[in-house]
Parts: sequence; structure tokens; C-alpha cells
Amino acid sequence: MKKLEAIIRHYKLEDVKNALNEVGIQGMTVSEVRGFGRQRGHKEMYRGAEYTVDFLPKAKVEIVVPDESCQMAIDTIMNVARTGQIGDGKIFVTDLAETIRIRTGESGEEAI
Repeated sequence: MKKLEAIIRHYKLEDVKNALNEVGIQGMTVSEVRGFGRQRGHKEMYRGAEYTVDFLPKAKVEIVVPDESCQMAIDTIMNVARTGQIGDGKIFVTDLAETIRIRTGESGEEAI
């Protein structure tokens, strides 16, 4: 099993969610996060003073998939979330040792 953490633009969240559902991936956790990478934020004016906004709002999507669905999920997220501009985000892939459904006690892929 793999855990995918995708940091994407917040306005792409609904599109990513719908695309993942269409390819059969159900269940995800979404968090509103703030951060920066190469994008380094941007400058804004407020009451005549210029200031730098370092941390930009992003959405963090976390999903757990069987190994055989991992590449399909990555490709789906990349195709839908990509705008071609700096700041499109990143996908982190982690191996999972175990998954347990609290309600039933199921473990492994059955718990997904």
C-alpha cells in the first residue's frame, strides 16, 4: 500500500477529487495548508506599504491506495492539477506498513 500526499492549488481541489472518483479511488483526507517552495510567495501593497506574503494557501490531499493503483492515482492528480505555472505543487509517495479500520478491525488493503 502507498500513501500519496499531494500539495495542490486550492482551486484545483474539486477537479482532483472528481477525477480520482472517476478512476475508482474513494476516500481522501483534505487539509488547508500554507507554504512555499520555489514560488517564494509574492509582494502586495497595503495602505501604501509593500510587504511580502511568504506562505501561500494550498490544499493537501492524502489518499491511501493499493500498490497497483499508485501510478494511476499519481497520473490523475498530475494531469488535473497541472497548470504549467510555478506553484502547481508536489506529490509525496510513502510506503505504508499497515492500515487498520478502527470500526471493524480489518487490516491491510481491506481497511482502505
